[in-house]
Amino acid sequence: MIYSMTGFGRGTASADGADVTVEVRSLNGRYCEVTVRAPRSLAEHETEMQSRVKDALDRGKIGVNVQAQREAASAPVRVDAAAAAAYRRLLDEVREAARLTEPVSLEQVLKFPDVLVAADAEDHTEGVWEATQAALAEALDAHLAMRRQEGDALAADLHARLEAIETELDAVEAEAPARIDAARTAMHERIAELLSDERVDRDRLELEIALLADKLDVNEECVRLRSHLALFREALASDEPVGRRLNFLAQEFNREINTIASKANDPGIAHRAVTMKEELEKIREQVQNVV
Repeated sequence: MIYSMTGFGRGTASADGADVTVEVRSLNGRYCEVTVRAPRSLAEHETEMQSRVKDALDRGKIGVNVQAQREAASAPVRVDAAAAAAYRRLLDEVREAARLTEPVSLEQVLKFPDVLVAADAEDHTEGVWEATQAALAEALDAHLAMRRQEGDALAADLHARLEAIETELDAVEAEAPARIDAARTAMHERIAELLSDERVDRDRLELEIALLADKLDVNEECVRLRSHLALFREALASDEPVGRRLNFLAQEFNREINTIASKANDPGIAHRAVTMKEELEKIREQVQNVV
């Protein structure tokens, strides 16, 4: 089985008066690059979130977005108890200094702007971090499920491309020997014309025939290409990340197909090589999206 590098997952959780939503998106990437956008109160946990994402997702450019909101019943402001007490003491000092008898009132304390401060929905609490962890785990599970689903579609397409290349390879292996026999026959006919000249080195001519036959023989390339095809299929069935391995094998496909086309020196085989390269290009495009 293989996994796609692109995917999306969302998770939600609630704790300590806050609702947390985590979204995880990924695009193709050579390495695993994780970017976290989270409330300031979770800044100290960003490294841990990145680590959890990297453990779950091996490759890709991955964006994690964390949002925390207060429950509707929460007050929009909170009391800064330390500031309220400090202002109360200050007012008592003023009252005593001015020799006033009136007690300090709530209205007087509330006139100071720092006594009531905005309740930050991003205030860090252990409950919010706990909810964030749960939401992140859910988002990663959903993300992996989507990667797996897309990976299944990729695998089906890649298997079809491999079969198309194998079909052309079967034809090349069937046609190549005839091409060698035809070249050998043509060379012998040419030699027969030259043998009337006593200056012709017959041993040298026989060596040239053998060298020509070797140059036209694509059997080794076909064998290696079949081996690469088998390794590619094995990789598709692996549970490990295989994107880099598939990319390497695709390069080996290209090497063998190019050699087959150049050695065969035959229009029919060259045409089949072009068809194989067309399928290979589609494979290389798809492999870029495999983890």
